[in-house]
Amino acid sequence: MELNALLASELALPYAPKVVAMFLNELAHPDPNLRVLGQLVGADPVLTLRLLAVANAAGTPMAGYVYSIPEALAILGNEQLRGLAQTATHSLGPQTPASLSLPQFWHFSVDVAKLSRALAGTIRNNPCTAYAVGLVHAVGELAMHIAMPEEMEALNQTQPPFDLRRARLEHKRLGYSYADVSAGLARQWQLPERLVDALQYQIAPFDNESYEPLAGVLHLAAWRVRAKEGALDDNALAVSFPGEVGVPLGLDIDIVLQQDPLDWHDQSAPFLPRL
Repeated sequence: MELNALLASELALPYAPKVVAMFLNELAHPDPNLRVLGQLVGADPVLTLRLLAVANAAGTPMAGYVYSIPEALAILGNEQLRGLAQTATHSLGPQTPASLSLPQFWHFSVDVAKLSRALAGTIRNNPCTAYAVGLVHAVGELAMHIAMPEEMEALNQTQPPFDLRRARLEHKRLGYSYADVSAGLARQWQLPERLVDALQYQIAPFDNESYEPLAGVLHLAAWRVRAKEGALDDNALAVSFPGEVGVPLGLDIDIVLQQDPLDWHDQSAPFLPRL
C-alpha cells in the first residue's frame, strides 16, 4: 500500500479500554482532577494524539500551538473532553491488529515517552512536549498493522515490530516507515509543525534542513527502549549507540543509559491500569 493511500484510509486506531474507562470516570466528578486526567491520557498514545488534535483544531484558543498533554487539558472544557472520551468508547476494538500485541505496544510507547521526558529535561528542553511526542512516535506502526495486516505480519516474521532495524526494513520493503505514517497522521490532525518534524525525522534527524533537538531526543530514547526490548548486551549497546545524534545535544551513551528507571513499567502513578 502506498503511503498516501494508507493515510487516506478510514483507520479506527484502538484506544486502551481501561484508560478510557478511568478517564470517563474521572470526568464524571463535579471537579475533575487535571493531574489525574493527564496521567491517564499519558498512558494511551492514541488518546493523546486525539487530544492534541482537538486542542490544535481550527477555532480553538491556541490552534497550532498546543504541544503537550497538560496544555491541551488546560484549554479544553470538560464537555470537549467528555466528547473525546465518548468517541473513544465507540472505537475501542473495531480494528485490532492480530500481529501486534497492544499491551506490548502501549508499554513500549510509554517507555519511550518517559525516557524522552528525562532526556529533554537533561538538555533543558520542554519535558512535557518530549513526553507527548515520545508517546505518539510509533502510532504509525499501529496504523500500518491495521491497514495492511498481511504485509506487516510478513515483516514481523523477519524482524519484530520493536527491533532496532525495523524502520530500515520497512523502508526497504514499503518505501516508508512508521515514522512517515506517524508524521502524516500528526499533520492531518493539525498538530504543531515542530511535533510533526520530530516525528518525521525521528529516524534520521540530520535529514531535516535544520537539526530539531526534539527529533534527536526521540531518536535516542527510541534507541534505548528498542535496545532494551532486544536485550542487547553492553557490547551491542556500545556498537549500536547513535553517538552522532547525541553530540549536538551533549548526550553520550552514559548519560542516556543513566536515565533508565529501575522498572519503567512501574513508574506510573498507582491508580493507572496495568495495560
